[in-house]
Amino acid sequence: MSNIPLHSLGRKGKTRAGYVPLNDTQDTDMPTGVLRAVGTRNVNLTVKAKGKQRERYTDADEFDEEATLLGNRDSMLEEVEEGNVGEQSKRPSRTQDKSRTIPLRPPEKLQSKFPPNLIRNQKYNIFTFFPIVIYEQFKFFFNLYFLLVALSQFVPALKIGFIVTYVAPLAFVLCVTMGKEAYDDYKRNLRDREANSQKYLTLVPSSDSGPHTRSVPSSSLQVGDLVVLEKNQRVPADMVLLRTSDASGTCFIRTDQLDGETDWKLRVAVPATQKLVNDSELLDLDAEVYADAPIKDIHTFIGTFTIHTPRTHSVHDVPMVQVPTVEPLSAENVLWSNTVLAAGSAVGFIVYTGSETRAVMNTSHPETKVGLLDLEINRLAKILCAVTFALSFGLVALNGFRGQWYIYVFRFLILFSSIIPISLRVNLDMGKTVYAQQIMNDSEIPGTIVRTSTLPEELGRIEYLLSDKTGTLTQNEMEMKKLHMGTMSYGFDSMDEVAHQLASAFAHARSNSIATGAQLAMRGRRDMSSRLRDVVLSLALCHNVTPVTNDDGTLTYQASSPDEVAIVKWTESVGLKLVFRDRTRMELQTPTHARLTYDILDIFPFTSESKRMGIVVRDAHSGEVLFLQKGADVVMARIVQRNDWLEEETGNMAREGLRTLVVARKRLTSQQYAVFKTAHHAASIRLDGRGEAMISVVAEHLEHDLELLGLTGVEDKLQDEVKGTLELLRNGGIKIWMLTGDKIETARCIAISTKLVARNQYIHEVAKLKTSDQVRDELEFLQSKLDCCLVIDGESLQLCLNLYKNEFIEITTKLSAVVACRCSPTQKADVARLIRHHTKKRVCCIGDGGNDVSMIQAADVGVGIVGKEGKQASLAADFSVTQFSYLTKLLMWHGRNSYRRSAKLAQFVIHRGLIISIMQAVFSAIFYFAPIALYQGWLMVGYATIYTMAPVFSLVLDRDVNEDLALIYPELYKELTKGRALSFKTFFQWLMISVYQGAAIMIMSLLLFETEFLNIVSISFTALVINELIMVALEITTWHIYMVISEVVTLFFYVISIAFLPEYFDLDFVVSTRFAWKVAVIVAVSALPLYVIKLIRSRIAPAASSKLL
Repeated sequence: MSNIPLHSLGRKGKTRAGYVPLNDTQDTDMPTGVLRAVGTRNVNLTVKAKGKQRERYTDADEFDEEATLLGNRDSMLEEVEEGNVGEQSKRPSRTQDKSRTIPLRPPEKLQSKFPPNLIRNQKYNIFTFFPIVIYEQFKFFFNLYFLLVALSQFVPALKIGFIVTYVAPLAFVLCVTMGKEAYDDYKRNLRDREANSQKYLTLVPSSDSGPHTRSVPSSSLQVGDLVVLEKNQRVPADMVLLRTSDASGTCFIRTDQLDGETDWKLRVAVPATQKLVNDSELLDLDAEVYADAPIKDIHTFIGTFTIHTPRTHSVHDVPMVQVPTVEPLSAENVLWSNTVLAAGSAVGFIVYTGSETRAVMNTSHPETKVGLLDLEINRLAKILCAVTFALSFGLVALNGFRGQWYIYVFRFLILFSSIIPISLRVNLDMGKTVYAQQIMNDSEIPGTIVRTSTLPEELGRIEYLLSDKTGTLTQNEMEMKKLHMGTMSYGFDSMDEVAHQLASAFAHARSNSIATGAQLAMRGRRDMSSRLRDVVLSLALCHNVTPVTNDDGTLTYQASSPDEVAIVKWTESVGLKLVFRDRTRMELQTPTHARLTYDILDIFPFTSESKRMGIVVRDAHSGEVLFLQKGADVVMARIVQRNDWLEEETGNMAREGLRTLVVARKRLTSQQYAVFKTAHHAASIRLDGRGEAMISVVAEHLEHDLELLGLTGVEDKLQDEVKGTLELLRNGGIKIWMLTGDKIETARCIAISTKLVARNQYIHEVAKLKTSDQVRDELEFLQSKLDCCLVIDGESLQLCLNLYKNEFIEITTKLSAVVACRCSPTQKADVARLIRHHTKKRVCCIGDGGNDVSMIQAADVGVGIVGKEGKQASLAADFSVTQFSYLTKLLMWHGRNSYRRSAKLAQFVIHRGLIISIMQAVFSAIFYFAPIALYQGWLMVGYATIYTMAPVFSLVLDRDVNEDLALIYPELYKELTKGRALSFKTFFQWLMISVYQGAAIMIMSLLLFETEFLNIVSISFTALVINELIMVALEITTWHIYMVISEVVTLFFYVISIAFLPEYFDLDFVVSTRFAWKVAVIVAVSALPLYVIKLIRSRIAPAASSKLL
């Protein structure tokens, strides 16, 4: 038996998800098969899909009988290619149905129907770049406001000062943004062009005996092309695997770019084409491939491979129609684009290209995340806008709406435009860049990457942390710790006893001697060793692990599940080693160095629905057929024979935090296997309801009365410092939810061992809820006991969300810890969205696998761990870390600092704009409400940039406590999550400060009025700049060297610039003592009261952080 099928056990409720190839050549010819029975009539293969009519070979009543008898198949095939067979030609052409039937050498007309194989990740083209970028920028209230102000300067009646002072800041912001977008898109374009121009060999018909290949760029490949792939080459489009260089017809692919999983996957060539002598024979094959409509699911593929055998003639020389040989195709036979061929070479037949490939369909463009701080500042900007309107209108009203008052309103609006500072966006964006660099350069959290640089402040506002379990809180590093066999249990420290017993069992089997009295005395011991031999042998055979020899000669195991690798490594450690495995055969080496060979007859892979995997093997030496199965206790309990220990021991192991698997076997006679094989084959070629049919056949013939061999316990080690991290986060006021796909017992165990549940805290378990009354009772209990930890299974969670969504979320969000088990990826994402929506608090999700991506993208802040399950979560996240424990530093230190600094920076920049506008308002009010600019031209440009920018921006380096204190006292973080650093209260405090200082400086300058107007400008502007420098100094908690430098250098620049601006400054007056004392008095009046208030407040109501210093 040369090729073995892979069958699927699970996926209940999904019509064809368990669709797997039938690769058995003996059965494909089908002497008793289903199709042969139909063969006496005409071909009647109807392909059905949910609510869709597909191409089909049609019954005789739709075709002229004579034409069919004469074998007029070619004309029929052409009609199939066109998609119009029989009745279909009477209907309009298909629009929704994208399934296809493609012959091995398709006509160009058919190929041109499908999308081109172009990779395009570019956002823009040459025509759309400017409109889209401009629109994206002016969506922001800030930018739109400044655009209107800048445009107003082109109206002569509204012109105030230099146009450049209004246009330059906006142009600068836009140029930086557009330049960044253009550069990013150019890089995307280069990557696209590189991918599209990669060369691939295609098989083409050739008249001479030369090579039948042609080199074609990836973008020119079409549906129906035969592509030759070499080792380490990227698969350019979704293709059915027809041939591999391995005689068994298998090859390995790497799928880390597609699903984030690092292990290699086994793929199987179509048996009929693998049997051909060479690749060139594919071109002479009269065959076609049916492929279902393209879908997102990379684990599902529905298709058939049909070979039309040449016509034969009967005795009376009448041509007879042959029954086509049909082989089912599944995801096992397909290479998805963006995967990489890991070994050997292969030939594939393209079925989907470009936008229809699984890789492109699974490329989601998650919504752009906007930080809460940005939203808050946008709200404040609208308030400031209202203040500007009120001021302008107020001044015109006080003047009695004289003359062209509406033009005066607009002139005042332009004069006060600095109230909404455009530099605020620039400062905050630069600040975010600084925080991102600080995070990535932190030597204590190496390997941390900031992928979304707009969110560092969000890390300081987290109130809910949703964490995955496996690979996040645990290492996903499995080790077999326990083997239980009912009457005997072997712990980790007694594995040498297992090895000894196993060696004696194999030695005894080898000697096969006649029983003596002494041996009979050892019968009990031998029974135990033979039972141990059975269970270890079953574990060594029942898996999907492939041994791979590395370049240096070492052996590594490849499998999709780390549990399986752990068990196979354990069987090797006790003496039974897996040395060889392909599709049809497995070889084990016994403790006596003998080789055991087993033929693999069938495999039923593990699925999340079936929760078990099975294999049928035949001992090559004795011919004995065994059905071996291992799986979760919940499903295996009803499959194995009655016993009194399984449930209890499973519970015991789960309480120790071990992952349990039940191992069982069934001996089959050759007749039993033949009956099963026939039934299974008939089910496997059904085109509708195939999955369910195959599951029911396996259940009926194999999955009952299995002999229970044993129970394995595999430990998943905890990540470093998980306990301390969770305790710190909890003390920081963060409520922690653990969402896992694991079972209740294991999850509960991990919750206790990780200290997610506090010592002596009550754990309330909710499982298997069925009715609304039960749900209501549980919710009422939880309402009365909010200090407990809730452990709930996925089924009950879904019921709660369906029936009492709001009540459930309201109660559970008050609990300190929640553990949800058996959660699907979509459930995880739904929970994250619900908490966000209901509480309006910031939610952080952390995970490490492809199944956590939807949860990470649904959160306010997504953190991905680079783990054993690959990089998919890390790539989809906003922040990527290498360890769970790095979360404390990320939140408690970097997050806290980022939020505090940005809040302070934003308010100071607003204050800087407000104070100068208040001075302008006072000036206009005193001078008969005239809309004349107090400061013009270079003074305004310098004020927002060179005179204040560096000191104000240096606030991004401020800190109130040092790193050690922030991590010792997580309660400091708790205080920050209330959002008091930037609130309407603090905003109005700064508003009042600005009003006081602006009015004080302007009124004092006017009181100390000199004979010339010019002196008011020089005195008030100098006082203003010095006042701002002093205000920055007052705001700083911990001085940094850059802060000192920025203050000193800025003052120096200001003093120097006075000499170069004679139109604003009278140099003789500026260097006089009168100027010095007047400025000193004004600054003292504006700044000294604030210093006194700050001093009094620090004594009466000090900040929490200052108490620790």
